[in-house]
Amino acid sequence: MKRNTFIRTACVGLLLGLTQACSTYTHMEEMQKPVVYQVFTRLFGSDANVNQHDGSRAVNGCGTMAAFTPQALAEIKKLGATHVWYTGIIEHATQTDYSAYGIARDHHAVVKGKAGSAYAIKDYYDVDPDVATSVPARMHEFEELVARTHQAGLKVVIDFVPNHVARQYHSDVCPEGVEDLGAKDDTTQHFSPSNNFYYFPGEQLHTDFDLQADEPQPYFEQPARATGNDVFSSFAKHDDWYETVKLNYGVDYLAGRTTHFDPVPSTWEKMTAILLFWASKGVDAFRCDMAEMVPAEFWGYATKRVRQQYPDIQFIAEIYGPDSYRRYISEGGFDYLYDKVGLYDTLRAVTCGYANADAITHCWQAVDDIRDHMLSFLENHDEQRIASDYFAGSAEKGRPAMIVAATISRGPVMIYFGQELGERAMDDEGFSGRDGRTTIFDYWTVNSIYRWRNGGTFDGRKLTPQEVELQSFYSTLLNLCSKEKAIREGDFYDLMYANPKSDSFNPRTNYAYLRRAGEEVLLCVTNFDSEDAVLDVNIPAHVFELYQLRNQQKVTATDLLSGTKQTIRFCADQPSQVKVPANSGVILKIK
Repeated sequence: MKRNTFIRTACVGLLLGLTQACSTYTHMEEMQKPVVYQVFTRLFGSDANVNQHDGSRAVNGCGTMAAFTPQALAEIKKLGATHVWYTGIIEHATQTDYSAYGIARDHHAVVKGKAGSAYAIKDYYDVDPDVATSVPARMHEFEELVARTHQAGLKVVIDFVPNHVARQYHSDVCPEGVEDLGAKDDTTQHFSPSNNFYYFPGEQLHTDFDLQADEPQPYFEQPARATGNDVFSSFAKHDDWYETVKLNYGVDYLAGRTTHFDPVPSTWEKMTAILLFWASKGVDAFRCDMAEMVPAEFWGYATKRVRQQYPDIQFIAEIYGPDSYRRYISEGGFDYLYDKVGLYDTLRAVTCGYANADAITHCWQAVDDIRDHMLSFLENHDEQRIASDYFAGSAEKGRPAMIVAATISRGPVMIYFGQELGERAMDDEGFSGRDGRTTIFDYWTVNSIYRWRNGGTFDGRKLTPQEVELQSFYSTLLNLCSKEKAIREGDFYDLMYANPKSDSFNPRTNYAYLRRAGEEVLLCVTNFDSEDAVLDVNIPAHVFELYQLRNQQKVTATDLLSGTKQTIRFCADQPSQVKVPANSGVILKIK
């Protein structure tokens, strides 16, 4: 999908001491709003349902790529998805022994959990054997998965993990002529631009935990290498990313972060070649792990070269530093960035009652010039589930936040598999523990997904009425992202500056805005309160002047979420009285 080009005109108004902004666009080409369905590949098709704490693959089972049948993909598409992010495709370190297939064993002391983290990459050129039905045919099975996904009308996203690799990284299937990472490193130097890793000559890796685990001999590494979360010493703690080592992109961290980018560092060339390898397999987009821990200069180098051969490929950055956003778009070439520290954190706080709903205004204002590049979400593999005891304790309480996340901009929206079913993730799986997150370290069966799949039939018979209703809500909302032009490519107008606290509107629990395309207007009003509300929503005269809309004293509007109709005013001189259900919202379509 090509990036969309637009011309932007910003209009700023001031009322009641609050600033709001609106934007109009002239389109150069048809736009599409991406809807990403993230799925942890080895958990999706796991049907063993044994769920023994810290259980092995043999005991707890493991899902494979084969679980993504044409019917399964059709169900994902039916939810409104345009992309499937298959998490955990590339081979990573594991405690499961695949040495019979020519894959070297990993020392258990430097693997987190029985299954291992999908972000401790062991071979960039291989598919993880866990997700294959036939280990020798694992790459062929991945190619078939890509083909099935495309046949279902969906695009394929996989992880690219550029910052770190597993402690025992080694590619045993890399293409002929490809030099392995670290193969020619000078291990007598802490830093060299031509090295792929950072070393501590003469020093052995030390930790604050046992490096033997259940192995005959302890894990031994000398010289020690820097740990993945920027630990530049020979000592790694249990709460570090101790199972990984940091890659060297030409930045000398112990010399004031001095950069050595000319000539092009070896790591740049090797990692770009890896991107090209997976792009050649038909991958449509890369979700780039911890992108800002890698220099923006590398991203500019790599994305340019990949797009020379695959011009439509997209890059999504996991990024947490707002000060870096614009640089990673302009210099790094990223299409989309995580909207984590802005929109996610705010929506979570509003949902939990720690912040006012009108704080959402500040989120879009902070990124207004790059808003279409921001990917919104409420769940992913790193974050706690909405329904968990650590977040909202109820999936229904996440509805108003999800409405905002999905419809506030033309940028992508993402959900995590099971979110649409209210997955609570309150299991004590093993290494992961009971933390409100679905494990990425253990073999496990996700109960809500297991019952939804129901042996691959997806007939819904094992779902509760509440789960069916929630899934229907998500399907309706996410499909609107593609169906409704005003959401897909329309203007956004924040109404909060015209709606201060009153007896009939509470900015603590209510958030209101418009989306507009041509003569079609969507009035979006959310209610984060546990009680139904009848709200008076003011629509300023500026809206009617800006969009050349006609004031209407009486108009019948259809709520696109429920299908019900409301008769409201749509004019500047009197408020629109809107009925909004508890822990939800309405998207009223006005023509």
